[in-house]
Amino acid sequence: MTRPAEFAPAIGSGAFIAEPTDPIDERIEVGICIVGGGPAGLTAAIRLGQLIHEQPELAESLGEIPIAVIEKGKTVGSHLLSGAVVNPRAFRELFPGMPVSEMPFISAVEGEAVYHLTRKRALRIPTPPSMMNHGNYVASVSQIGRWLAEKAEELGVMIVPETSASKLLVSGGRVVGIRTGDKGRDRDGTELGNFEPGGDILAQATILAEGTLGHLSMAAVERFHLRNEPQVWALGVKEVWEVPQPLDRIVHTMGWPLRGGRKYREFGGSFIYPMGRDKVSLGLVVGLDHRDATLSVHDMLQELKTHPLVGGMLAGGTRIAWGAKTIPEGGLQAVPEKLHFPGGLIVGDAAGLVNVPALKGIHYAMRSGMLAAETALAAVQPGQTAWKPGALAGYDEALQSDYVWTDLKRVRNMRPAFRNGLVAGAAVSGMATVTLGAMPPRSASLEPDAESDMFIGDRNRRYPTPDGELTFDKLSSVYLSGNETRDDAPNHIHVRHQVPRVVAEAWANMCPAQVYEIVAGGSSADGVDVEVTPSNCVQCGAINAKGGRLTPPEGGDGPDYKLA
Repeated sequence: MTRPAEFAPAIGSGAFIAEPTDPIDERIEVGICIVGGGPAGLTAAIRLGQLIHEQPELAESLGEIPIAVIEKGKTVGSHLLSGAVVNPRAFRELFPGMPVSEMPFISAVEGEAVYHLTRKRALRIPTPPSMMNHGNYVASVSQIGRWLAEKAEELGVMIVPETSASKLLVSGGRVVGIRTGDKGRDRDGTELGNFEPGGDILAQATILAEGTLGHLSMAAVERFHLRNEPQVWALGVKEVWEVPQPLDRIVHTMGWPLRGGRKYREFGGSFIYPMGRDKVSLGLVVGLDHRDATLSVHDMLQELKTHPLVGGMLAGGTRIAWGAKTIPEGGLQAVPEKLHFPGGLIVGDAAGLVNVPALKGIHYAMRSGMLAAETALAAVQPGQTAWKPGALAGYDEALQSDYVWTDLKRVRNMRPAFRNGLVAGAAVSGMATVTLGAMPPRSASLEPDAESDMFIGDRNRRYPTPDGELTFDKLSSVYLSGNETRDDAPNHIHVRHQVPRVVAEAWANMCPAQVYEIVAGGSSADGVDVEVTPSNCVQCGAINAKGGRLTPPEGGDGPDYKLA
């Protein structure tokens, strides 16, 4: 067997850390810089705006731009993808007194069902306590992002879309801001007629809210030695359908089309959520520690739709949207030992704050953004600095005393248990549920996804042939993501281009956007040649889990999700 980690590209996080280089008079200075316009980053911005409104004298000390949010997507929400069933708790904390009817939700959860699937049958099972959703709401996370952005701008927050954060600026052992990426280069790096160089943005404090597989967050973790256990991920592929019959409940499934044996290490399940009376959101999530190189989450989702239960919900419908994204699944063990460093903080999915059994992360991301905002603002009061030893330690202390930490501690061993197969995982999961996480008493260790031994199996023999009505190929799906990346844009994906066939097969099958293809006739004793089409990439991040390194594309590139 072969491990993808053995063929990682010769690039480390140090390549994404630099000293400020712009002349002093050309640098942009802001009070607090937030990288990422998702729920965590925008909530941090809103909370900062609320607090500064209460302390007008502080705004002056933070300069002309007290709060700036740097977002790489075409607009806020363009790169946001989730289920999503949302716990409204963080919204109520951020906007006390606001009626739920004014929050960016589609509908309340009015019923739910969990099924164990075989190829032709669906057995309804009791809903596990961790998956009960009474009091929660169905939502579109991309729409949540746009709504939060409006609230942030009302408080004077500057939001800068179409701008990638390419490097973390470190000087004197402390983070002093970020450098934005260049725009207008071709594939070879040559400047085009519309070339715009990136620039240094200096900040009194920097909050990294980049979401799953955050580019600068990973660099900060490595530079400041923050992590203990490795993070592990899952890949989710999602479709939105217009349907003639409304769905009256949320649905989760487990079992088929995943294989439960320890040999395959296939962990995951599906979600089917109503999005109003005429739309359904359907997705499949699978752990990226799987071993069969022919496993394709996109194609397994197509297979799932051929099941009578799922196909019946979509009958007569039309697919109108598609997307893919990774999810941090390591749980509490994989949260860095420290989430603060000199001059900065890490929040949300970038920190790994996801409750896998409950399928929840949005309200944890928002809560972490609120706590980070309060800590950061205290650290930049007149006469204070965010890089003084201990200045930002209050964020870790606040988070560890919060319900976020309590919730994650209770489920910390559920995801790692499934490395040993479905039966063993279910046993440990049940024990943890009954004892509120007290058993097993020790936190299970984690193994990086790229360390999983892989083999070329036969999973791909069962994928349905796309018919363009119920089942679809990858390229037509990428089109529905709204991806408008230039064909000649610089390559933002770092991989080795000659690898063993098993690694190449894993990349080609795993990627939902057909970015990686094995070159015909390109094999040799050293392996096979891999061709990369970066313009297809929807920034899901899966390649990071299997031996590559994804970096931000040119600002504004990538998907443009509307309903995700």
